[in-house]
Amino acid sequence: MNIANRTALITGANRGIGLERHLAVNLMGPFNVTRAFLPLLKRSKGAIVNNLSLAALAPLPIMPSYSISKAAVANMTQSLRALLAGEGVKVHAVFLGPVDTDMTRGFGIPKASAESAAQGIFDGLQNGQEDIFPDPASQTIAAGWRTGVVKALERQNAAFVPASAADVA
Repeated sequence: MNIANRTALITGANRGIGLERHLAVNLMGPFNVTRAFLPLLKRSKGAIVNNLSLAALAPLPIMPSYSISKAAVANMTQSLRALLAGEGVKVHAVFLGPVDTDMTRGFGIPKASAESAAQGIFDGLQNGQEDIFPDPASQTIAAGWRTGVVKALERQNAAFVPASAADVA
C-alpha cells in the first residue's frame, strides 16, 4: 500500500467519510452538547455519559478515522471527568465492543444486541462505574483497564486539577 492509499484510509477519500467528519460527529458533537448543558449539569450535580468504542483504546486499522475520533472523545471524557469532579458532575465513558447495528452489518464477528448493550450501560451507571464495559467483547478487558497503567495515569493526572478548574471546561 502506498502513501496515497494510506492517506485515503485516514481521510476517508475512499469512502466519502473523512477524519474531519468523524471528528465533527464523535468529538465536537459530545463537546458541544456538554458545553450547552454544563450549567444545568453543575446545578443538578448531573452526569455525562459518552458513548465510546473499544477502538478508542486500540485502533481498528480498517477504520482509522473512526478510531482516531473515538480516541479523541475518550481523552475529552477523561479530561472532563477530572475537571468537573469538583462540581459534582460525574463523567462516564462507555467502551462498547461490536454491537449489532447498521455500522457493523457485514462484519462476520460476534456482536451484542443493542438491547443488551443498553442494559449493560444502565447496569454500569447503577453500579457507579466511571468506565463502563457493557457487552461481552468489552468485558474481556474491563478488569485490565481498571487496574492498568493508563487508568492509574489518568488518576494521577487528575490531581493536577486546580480548585477552580470547572471554569476551564
